[in-house]
Amino acid sequence: MKKIDIFPHIFPKSFFDKMVEVIPSKTAVRRWLNIPVLYNLDVRLKMMEEFGPDYQQVLTLSMPAIEYMAPPDRSPDLARLANDGMAEIVTKHPNRFPAFAASVPMNNVKATLAEIERAIEKLGARGIQIMTNVNGRPLDDPEFAPIFEKLHAYDLPIWLHPTRPQKFADYPVEDGSKFDIWWCFGWPYETSAAMARMVFSGFFDRWPNLKIITHHLGAMVPYLEARVGLGFDQLGSREGAAPEYGEIIANMKKKGRRPVDYFRMFFGDTAINGSRAGTICGIDFFGCDHVLFGTDCPFDPEGGPLFIRNIIKMLDGLELDEGDRRKIYELNARRLLKLKA
Repeated sequence: MKKIDIFPHIFPKSFFDKMVEVIPSKTAVRRWLNIPVLYNLDVRLKMMEEFGPDYQQVLTLSMPAIEYMAPPDRSPDLARLANDGMAEIVTKHPNRFPAFAASVPMNNVKATLAEIERAIEKLGARGIQIMTNVNGRPLDDPEFAPIFEKLHAYDLPIWLHPTRPQKFADYPVEDGSKFDIWWCFGWPYETSAAMARMVFSGFFDRWPNLKIITHHLGAMVPYLEARVGLGFDQLGSREGAAPEYGEIIANMKKKGRRPVDYFRMFFGDTAINGSRAGTICGIDFFGCDHVLFGTDCPFDPEGGPLFIRNIIKMLDGLELDEGDRRKIYELNARRLLKLKA
């Protein structure tokens, strides 16, 4: 069965070399140098051989966000460099890399809109990747609305990747997070919070065909389904609630929907490290039409193949109808990205 990995990460070599010059954190660079699959295309291609000719990757740029690395006057150049590098890889190796998600400089909305158009119409990008916040700003900030409007018009997906730095403290009395809590638990919170902001800001009423692929299978949402469902049904009833909260729920009811129904409009990838119970939970929440095969390659202890191997083994072991399994592995990606068979 053909497998299209919707959420692996890579640095095109020319972009990687430039990023090493400009990135503030040299600690991150040292870690990346220990993961050759991340920036060495030959090593990546060799690694992919383990999974046979039917395994493909839709490429997404690795962290950090473009807007984190450069100010608004310089970030557009970085985005163009990244997308040119991605397009070159896809052109040279279409059997392994059928598509890529474009990177955009979210701290410069005008340049982002221009780069979306260039990347999709000239380079063949099949959507864009954004982070759960823009250097601390929420995605439902009205300034970002034209970006979502544009992707809705193209009818192409947005890859949503969590971001939260170590300096984001676990408690207000501290200067930073300890024990990798900022990443292990902070990132799922980031994704879940971004999803909630989109839901209650009316994204799916304004743009009903908006397609957002949440990394790590919807983060906290599927596993807290009842809390999300019954809890948000009562939005506006708690202390400190804004007056408009009750009106938001009333308008949802008029449309015959609950808040949890809007959360099911997102898509999720299977990049939760091969967890069987978690994947079953995510599939049960989103449904097989809204789950896509994704691995988070190469950020595993082996530097590339372990997550792929574990997730394939887990998916092949689930009691799924073969048609549903094929949707997750391949067909949903083809549908969302408009990829030819």
